[in-house]
Amino acid sequence: MSKKFFDVFPTLQLDKDNRDLFEQVMVEKITSTKRKDFLRVYILSERLIQKDVIMRVEREIKQQFFANASMVIKIYEKFHLSSQYNPEKLMDAYRDSILLELREYSPVEYNLFKKADISFEQNKKVMLTVEDTVLGKGKAEELIRILEKVYNERCGFSVEVVIAYKEREEGKYREEDEQRLAMQVAQIAARVAPFPPMEQTMQAAPVQNPAPQSDKVPDKKAGAGKNDFKRAVKRSDNPDVLYGRDFEEEVMPIEEIIGELGEVVIRGKVLNMDKREIKNERTILIFDVTDYTDTMTIKMFAHNDQVAEITDAIKPGTFVKIKGMTMMDKFDHELTIGSINGVKKIPDFTISRMDTSVRKRVELHCHTKMSDMDGVSEAKDIVKRAYKWGHPAIAITDHGVVQSFPDANHVWEDLWKEEKNKRKEAGENDPDKQDFFKVIYGVEAYLVDDLREIATNDKGQDFNQDFVVFDIETTGFSPVENRIIEIGAVKVSQGKIVDRFSTFVNPEVPIPFEIEKLTSITDEMVINAEKIETILPQFLAFCEGCMLVAHNASFDMSFIMENCDRQGIAHDFTYIDTVGIARVMLPGQAKHTLDAVAKTLGVSLENHHRAVDDAEATAEIFVKLIPRMEKDGITTLAQINEKGKASPDIIKRLPTYHAIILAKNNVGRMNLYRLVSQSHLTYFARRPRIPKSLLNQYREGLILGSACEAGELYRALLEGKADAEIARLVNFYDYLEIQPVGNNKFMIESQKIPNINSLEDIMEMNRKIVRLGEQFHKPVVATCDVHFLNPEDEIYRRIIMAGQGFPDADNQAPLYLRTTEEMLEEFAYLGSDKAEEVVITNTNLIADMIESMSPVRPDKCPPVIENSDQQLTDICYNRAHELYGETLPKIVEERLEKELHSIISNGFAVMYIIAQKLVWKSVEDGYLVGSRGSVGSSFVANMAGITEVNSLSPHYLCPKCHYYDFDSEEVKAYGGGAGCDMPDKNCPVCGEPLRKEGFDIPFETFLGFKGDKEPDIDLNFSGEYQSKAHKYTEVIFGYGQTFRAGTIGTLADKTAFGYVKNYYEERGKHKRTCEINRIVTGCTGIRRSTGQHPGGIVVLPVGEDINSFTPVQHPANDMTTETVTTHFDYHSIDHNLLKLDILGHDDPTMIRMLQDMTGIDPVTIPLDDKQVMSLFQSTEALGITPDQIGGCKVGSLGIPEFGTDFVIQMVVDTKPQCFTDLVRISGLSHGTDVWLGNAQTLIEEGKATISTAICCRDDIMNYLIQTGVDPSLSFTIMESVRKGKGLKPEWEEAMKEAGVPDWYIWSCKKIKYMFPKAHAAAYVMMAWRIAYCKVNYPLAYYAAYFSIRASAFSYELMCQGQRHLENVMADYKRRSDTLSKKEQDAYKDMKIVQEMYARGFTFEPIDIFTAQSRLFQVVDGKLMPSLNSIDGLGEKAADAIVEAAKDGPFLSKDDFRQRTKASKTIVDLMASLGLLGNLPESNQISLFDFVM
Repeated sequence: MSKKFFDVFPTLQLDKDNRDLFEQVMVEKITSTKRKDFLRVYILSERLIQKDVIMRVEREIKQQFFANASMVIKIYEKFHLSSQYNPEKLMDAYRDSILLELREYSPVEYNLFKKADISFEQNKKVMLTVEDTVLGKGKAEELIRILEKVYNERCGFSVEVVIAYKEREEGKYREEDEQRLAMQVAQIAARVAPFPPMEQTMQAAPVQNPAPQSDKVPDKKAGAGKNDFKRAVKRSDNPDVLYGRDFEEEVMPIEEIIGELGEVVIRGKVLNMDKREIKNERTILIFDVTDYTDTMTIKMFAHNDQVAEITDAIKPGTFVKIKGMTMMDKFDHELTIGSINGVKKIPDFTISRMDTSVRKRVELHCHTKMSDMDGVSEAKDIVKRAYKWGHPAIAITDHGVVQSFPDANHVWEDLWKEEKNKRKEAGENDPDKQDFFKVIYGVEAYLVDDLREIATNDKGQDFNQDFVVFDIETTGFSPVENRIIEIGAVKVSQGKIVDRFSTFVNPEVPIPFEIEKLTSITDEMVINAEKIETILPQFLAFCEGCMLVAHNASFDMSFIMENCDRQGIAHDFTYIDTVGIARVMLPGQAKHTLDAVAKTLGVSLENHHRAVDDAEATAEIFVKLIPRMEKDGITTLAQINEKGKASPDIIKRLPTYHAIILAKNNVGRMNLYRLVSQSHLTYFARRPRIPKSLLNQYREGLILGSACEAGELYRALLEGKADAEIARLVNFYDYLEIQPVGNNKFMIESQKIPNINSLEDIMEMNRKIVRLGEQFHKPVVATCDVHFLNPEDEIYRRIIMAGQGFPDADNQAPLYLRTTEEMLEEFAYLGSDKAEEVVITNTNLIADMIESMSPVRPDKCPPVIENSDQQLTDICYNRAHELYGETLPKIVEERLEKELHSIISNGFAVMYIIAQKLVWKSVEDGYLVGSRGSVGSSFVANMAGITEVNSLSPHYLCPKCHYYDFDSEEVKAYGGGAGCDMPDKNCPVCGEPLRKEGFDIPFETFLGFKGDKEPDIDLNFSGEYQSKAHKYTEVIFGYGQTFRAGTIGTLADKTAFGYVKNYYEERGKHKRTCEINRIVTGCTGIRRSTGQHPGGIVVLPVGEDINSFTPVQHPANDMTTETVTTHFDYHSIDHNLLKLDILGHDDPTMIRMLQDMTGIDPVTIPLDDKQVMSLFQSTEALGITPDQIGGCKVGSLGIPEFGTDFVIQMVVDTKPQCFTDLVRISGLSHGTDVWLGNAQTLIEEGKATISTAICCRDDIMNYLIQTGVDPSLSFTIMESVRKGKGLKPEWEEAMKEAGVPDWYIWSCKKIKYMFPKAHAAAYVMMAWRIAYCKVNYPLAYYAAYFSIRASAFSYELMCQGQRHLENVMADYKRRSDTLSKKEQDAYKDMKIVQEMYARGFTFEPIDIFTAQSRLFQVVDGKLMPSLNSIDGLGEKAADAIVEAAKDGPFLSKDDFRQRTKASKTIVDLMASLGLLGNLPESNQISLFDFVM
């Protein structure tokens, strides 16, 4: 007797869907074997149950009832199916189940059936056409038996299964399998190759010099003398020995070395090499070695003449085996290995994964270090790995940003060039870029579902027209795969229901159980209904002249439109979604489902999920919402759409979902950048958000993937969202994504995800997504969601996440880049064919859709200023004629012509005009501008007013009659120097005092020998004027055409060290510093934030879109600032767009303050003032002695460029006599390895003087040309030396032939970086003017210095008198080794205060009513400090005191505190310093004050 399934298994727990299904199932009988180890359950169902469901129920019965028993559960199912089924429809619905069953039964039958072509004859015969093979014929009868049993016994049909044969096709991947095998064999051979037979090694090895094994025991075989062998590095004939003796002992893992164990042998990779020279001509070599279990520092002592040989052999990256003694280092207090007995070279012992699959996969989801504190691999390493593995492409998809694109592209360009060179050498054509390895550029976006369309295809209609409100029921949720089974509709006119339409539709396919359960519609109810081909025209006729309305209209309309398309019926529907209207008009409601909205509006909904009832309820809802819309002034479809648009504020509060967006082509790349820009500028809230509406606006050229478990599709499946919602989501994406089970294993432990309790549940989620892909015809791709390159790299991400406080940081998912084989194995549970499809076929399908492109435009796009060429020419010649007269000197005319030709012909004039406009504006507003870099080498720049530096040779010039002298012997004697050093002279023509001009700087230093080098015009504006200069660029180019140059802030070494150290300390583990340093290298460079260049402005040409070059954003994503920066680091685009360096500098600010205080025009200050020059020779001009200022022999303290201890000593050593010498000192002080160990040594030895030593880069070119070296070669040598690249042998020969002394060549080879003379001259001119005021206007100078340059001035420490200051300085000097950074800065300022006191000047106590907040001022011959010089009183607090003082006297300290908002600590400090006078504590008045 049959029983209901759950009467037999009353306590069996199944998920809701399966429980509902099995509630309809009857159990006909149960049998068991005698041993009770096999249970057979025979069931009968009127609904088709898929085999995977049957198997799942079998597992649940086993686990829940027989968990500890050796019991096999087997369900035997029979179906009584509806008449909607026929053999063909059954095969469509049940084929996967048959395959699953066959795979369990026999691989042969499985493959035979899987590859078979199936046809049907009159529902009586099933025809299988299979390959004609011996194996196939042998199993044909068995396959027939199985299929007939399924059809006839299980499903109640009466059919015959017939097999026919077709010619066998060659295996699709046979050749590939052979190739894969060959590759694997080759790799094995390659690994063996480093170890040839011993005889071969001995024969091939060259004769070695004898090598020592220790410093005392000679190798007798070597036959070397004692003294020779003492200096030998190696003491073995083995070519693998790099140092000392050969040895064969077994290695010990470094992690096991935890104390002084004596002699040990380790192996590892050399990470670094450092050397320190010690006494007795010996050097200590220090290097770290890791075997990836831990790291150890190795210390070796060697003679100086051995160092080169050792360091050549033991280089970073070399794998070595080392024998030595473990010992505790007395200096580092860490365990090291010393007393090294031997070092041998060994092969790389790390496991290097390779992809040996013939058909390679493509990774479409990959994060780099630009994914905020998440990805830990460099883009370049990821790209190189994918290329090395032979993958056809790799996608870069960081979280919300695209900042790794330029780095990825640089690597791609290198690979492309390498491939072209290979082809060229082989005599082959260049490869096609589209066929070459590709970098796919994309982003893992934070997607926001901001708006579902309310009114689609609006044609200007309003809500007074007729509507048809309808609902449909279907067999599923894909308009392509599923069918309509019921249509219900009501017609609304003038706010009333005037007509109804209701009918079933025969879908010609069985209705799935889930749909039957939801709608209560059965096959029997629709079997006799008309088909959609008849019903649809009737429904459209009913709707004629009306707009359509539905709840979640996109779903219903997708079926209507799909069926119209099938029948060839043209359609142009306007339809309205009541879900969208409800969201807008009922904003406080959490849910907007039909039943929820009906309840809110008081609409009856008795038979939910029946089309006609739902349609009528929707109509009533719609009618009730219309008056609400009218009340808000909404009467048209356009108005409700506008109302429905989500504002940025709403979007910032909506949930985000991950989605992968890939650029197909340059249109897509630009649209991707637009999305990234808007996500940062408009929608940023904790993360950059992309609303779907925006994505739809810019979707052209983009491919959209559903992403990981944080994607909305995966989330919807996890949350059990309605199938209609799932269908909507699937249709939104171009492809779906699944990932390895391990990626989502964390969900098993998560209490927030109750549906995932096992790995099988995660697999089932992936299977669901695969089925959705099949159902909706969307490719499904398998990705790794790469966050690190190799499995072992997870440690870096673990540490970064732990540093951010993630509690599960130690449970890292396996988010590494996998090979094709690893991924095929991972997804084997899908079946080999499906695994191959998702891993290889579909990933390549997506990659093939994408063009090879550059993420940054390759073309140069300078801004355009109309007629800039002529403007520049006119400005220069007008100024030249103004200075040199109507007839220009030949040298002036030739230089102008030469420079203007280079500038204009190369398109650089616009850059000069921009700089000219900015400088002229600043000067007009009262602020001088200092030039930086080598722009002062350009005479055009001087004539245009961009720089004060006149680069012509020294000359006299009459400002009145334009007399000039370039050529007299007296003038020529100053060649290479500064014109201001020449003696004063009067004009021989008119008697007027002559101007002394010229610094003798070649133009080639700026624009190169050919005049075509990109100019870099850097300008030093006053710090307080810088923002105005930035704003003025908008005036020049127009609003929206300028952007601040963006920078990317990454995790620095120091911070990463703290992360690593803290990680191990928190877990009670000790790690050696060298091991921490190794791990630090994997953690540095990870993006933390973004910023802006201090003065860089990127200029966008008019007519260009910034998004064709780079996205843009706010610095550090600060949504409160109006500043917009480039998203890419500005270096990535500086070859495309002009970058102006409008830098803020203290010198122009200080000079402006001095001008305001003294009335002196700084431009008129003579550059040959004797007293100013004497400051660099003694303290005499200050009226003090060195003893009074701590022994400083010169008066240059506090003078820019010359006030630091380093430069002061340089000044003392070089004894400058003129302005030219100061320029040369400035060049020396800014160079690298130009003074120390170079010019300083030459001057001390008497080989050179400050006048002949190499000080600035221009010196080299000028000097070499003078000696007769070819000018072009002279320029080339200068460029090489200034960049630290040294001299080529052939250049040295040319220099020697020209008589260049050896010391000069030696000096060139030492230099690492050189300063341009023009830059030095510009700096010294500014410094000289400040020095002039120091001598002649001392109080103004000190006021300006303390206001602008002092970094740690303290009223409490420095303004209490000279004796107090001297005592503080003495204390600081005693504690010099332990001073904090603030104290070090304060000590520098104290030196200037000490000098001021020594010169007889003092401070006036601060008067809170007259003191300024930020500037010092001169009051009655004394200096009154600013309010912010009081410790702890910031600039804003000081400003507040000044403002409060304007309102009258303070009544008390309470009154002062209340009006100024100063803290009690500050008020108490000010009171202790006597700055508040006799103010009482409070305003309270005692009655006793009135007692007489």
